Amino acid sequence: MRLRRGRRTALAALAMVLSTGAVACTGDGGEEPAPEPTRRAAPTQLLFGVWGSDEEVAAYQAMVDTYNAEADDSQVELRSWPDRAALEDALEAGGKVPDVFLASRRDLKWLVDEGLTQPVDELLDERGTAFGDNYSRDALTAFSADARLQCMPYGISPMVVFYNTELVDFERMRNRDLPAPSSPEDERWSFEEFVASADFSTRPRLRTRGVHVDPTLAGLAPFVYSGGGEVFDDQTDPTSTAFASEGSREALTRTLELLRNPQLTLTEKQLQRATPQEWFERGRLGMMTGFRSMVPELRKVPGLQFDVMPIPTLGTYATVGDITGLCLSSSAASTAEGADFLVHATSTESVTRVVRAGYLVPANLEVAYSDDFLQPDRQPSHGAVFTDSIRALRLPPLLDTWDELEAALEGDLRSLVTAAPELDLEAVTEQIDLDSRTVLDPESLESESPSDGASDDASDEESPDEE
Repeated sequence: MRLRRGRRTALAALAMVLSTGAVACTGDGGEEPAPEPTRRAAPTQLLFGVWGSDEEVAAYQAMVDTYNAEADDSQVELRSWPDRAALEDALEAGGKVPDVFLASRRDLKWLVDEGLTQPVDELLDERGTAFGDNYSRDALTAFSADARLQCMPYGISPMVVFYNTELVDFERMRNRDLPAPSSPEDERWSFEEFVASADFSTRPRLRTRGVHVDPTLAGLAPFVYSGGGEVFDDQTDPTSTAFASEGSREALTRTLELLRNPQLTLTEKQLQRATPQEWFERGRLGMMTGFRSMVPELRKVPGLQFDVMPIPTLGTYATVGDITGLCLSSSAASTAEGADFLVHATSTESVTRVVRAGYLVPANLEVAYSDDFLQPDRQPSHGAVFTDSIRALRLPPLLDTWDELEAALEGDLRSLVTAAPELDLEAVTEQIDLDSRTVLDPESLESESPSDGASDDASDEESPDEE
């Protein structure tokens, strides 16, 4: 944007010089008539679409206000939705696509397939955006498709473990010779230490439980990956989940020994009365998995003392993430002005302004390692866990059927964690993979159904009664 303004200024100065020269060289010595004033074109009106809490939206508005105060050729209007699903629903219903808008990676394939976005790599490169210096390869890969960067990475929040520091006291655990990290600064901790922490924070007298992990694809995926398994049968074009594979079953066997323990985890009756986060806020839950977006709400709870740790390891260090990007609409009022605003919105200064609200883990690494994000004087004390965990991020395949897949597997995945008293892991994991094919590869199920000819052959067989 500054380059473009600078070019216009230089051209205007050149025009003034030429005009002055023309006055000096008039043949009759008289003054030239004053030129008609040039009408300045009205600035391009751009729409910026986001979602989030009131505090997040206010931070976006402050960033937009700064742009509008500096920009000559465009002005930006902010429009917000309460959450990602609401924005997606508006787009699916045929609503106006904002010129620049926040998008989740889980919607990227649908956005590209529908032609709602345009690649931004060349546009941003022309404007001097430093991809290699300020962004991890994972962040750039997350929003790449068809060998192009489709949206600019914006937020990349890995799943971590939130823990109540009054219920989970690592120093007291070590003093009792219990497995525990040597310090919260440890980049990793073992699954055995995680189990010991769940047991330590479960106190019947205080009616506290040790741990909760959501029985969902996202909730179980880090443990499957860490234990050597895979969530999908192919990372590019999956036809099913891979929960029944040997590595995934081994990882689940170890994980479910904890998650199916009714003494250490929240019961179904408790979950019907309140969410895991509400139990955590009441001081009745030692640990839960979650994302950075939970931090501002937890900070508001009087007396709650909490911190974060990485996902524990069963073998390798792995986690999943909540990843967002800023996309440029294929029907933007002005591609050039939209790209200028995209540069402004993803600049270090603008991202710094937004992260101070506490919700965002920025994909911009310069901001991610700054005190503006880490906020060392506020909870959690070890905010660097979010940034450091990006190295362990496992990216799932690009799908346009996430909602359908999660709905198809909801009951199966819940049965892994809550079915009582015994679990047939082989049968349940095979059912999960089979049900996933109804969404990921329904044609194969149709081809495997009994043919009409096979039914006819069976009916032609002699029955004992007809002998």
